[in-house]
Amino acid sequence: MKCEHCTRKECSKKTKTDDQENVSADAPSPAQENGEKCDTSKHKVLVVSVCPQSLPYFAAKFNVSVTDASRRLCGFLKSLGVHYVFDTRIAADFSILESQKEFVRRYRQHSEEERTLPMLTSACPGWVRYAERVLGRPITAHLCTAKSPQQVMGSLVKDYFARQQNLSPEKIFHVIVAPCYDKKLEALQEGFPPALHGSRGADCVLTSGEIAQIMDQGDLSVKDAAVDTLFGDLKEDKVTRHDGASSDGHLAHIFRHAAKELFNEDVEEVTYRALRNKDFQEVTLEKNGEVVLRFAAAYGFRNIQNMILKLKKGKFPYHFVEVLACAGGCLNGRGQAQTPDGHADKALLRQMEGIYADIPVRRPESSAHMQELYQEWLEGINSPKAREVLHTTYQSQERGAHSLDIKW
Repeated sequence: MKCEHCTRKECSKKTKTDDQENVSADAPSPAQENGEKCDTSKHKVLVVSVCPQSLPYFAAKFNVSVTDASRRLCGFLKSLGVHYVFDTRIAADFSILESQKEFVRRYRQHSEEERTLPMLTSACPGWVRYAERVLGRPITAHLCTAKSPQQVMGSLVKDYFARQQNLSPEKIFHVIVAPCYDKKLEALQEGFPPALHGSRGADCVLTSGEIAQIMDQGDLSVKDAAVDTLFGDLKEDKVTRHDGASSDGHLAHIFRHAAKELFNEDVEEVTYRALRNKDFQEVTLEKNGEVVLRFAAAYGFRNIQNMILKLKKGKFPYHFVEVLACAGGCLNGRGQAQTPDGHADKALLRQMEGIYADIPVRRPESSAHMQELYQEWLEGINSPKAREVLHTTYQSQERGAHSLDIKW
């Protein structure tokens, strides 16, 4: 884990060096050095969950298809002793579906007296931390309350999966593989959800680049393996993604759902229009010559700060914004595709973008297991348990000394 200030640019360089010095797959434990017997009662089930945006990095790095990259990564992790390897896409399904419902509710409730819009996404921990610690209210009131995919995955593994395996949450050690360092901070700040009985949802976060370092030191001739699922012996037979150019695709999926739910319009192709720059794009829905939905994607803090200024002046005409701290989106996270001197590897990123675009899109509504999970795990779609497990609240600090420790 990194220090609590790992969203700062200067810290991301420092922690990368620390990881390079400390990575060692073969270091013996103190017990082994002293000849002590291993206490098997203290063994834990080791689970690794991989973010979809990490896979194109491994595919590009090893010059293989994204499916082969997934199987190679899974096989390598299991050769290290990992028991289960999951894809976090199913957690993103929950995050998107809950966000869809919340947007429709906010849209219907919005008025001059109760300004519930725009709704701002909450899947990016760097952006959420900035909103909480620097911006405060009223900006945090616009954050979507649906938990991020990483937070949901923690509950899926430590609650649902643990029950399936007759394990207590503390008997599972859960590692997330993600494209950015801010996911480490998210794991540290998540707290202890009631359903996990004092256990964190994610015990450790490793970036794609850190995993690649371990792979470079290890044996890549290990046997490939299919990614596991939360449903018994069923395996992931192919890699799919959500409909986002470089993210989990909240904008596209919520836009389609809102168009159908609010205006009975079926939207097949979501058309983006770049405005100020390629990282600020707009999507609109027109009906009878009037724009009835206006969505935006704001990536990188240059665009976020411009958005905040307009919001505070009341001159921001959008109903929804997909906000990501990294310019270029999640694929461009600082935890992967970096040159040795700490800059983005632009050639590798272009290759990754092409790989990601070619992955088949699967909509959350089409998941065969979502209804099953809502009923079996959460006691219904709109149940109190679903609200507790899948939603969160935000802490807004007063502006002061603590708000100065993040410099973007």
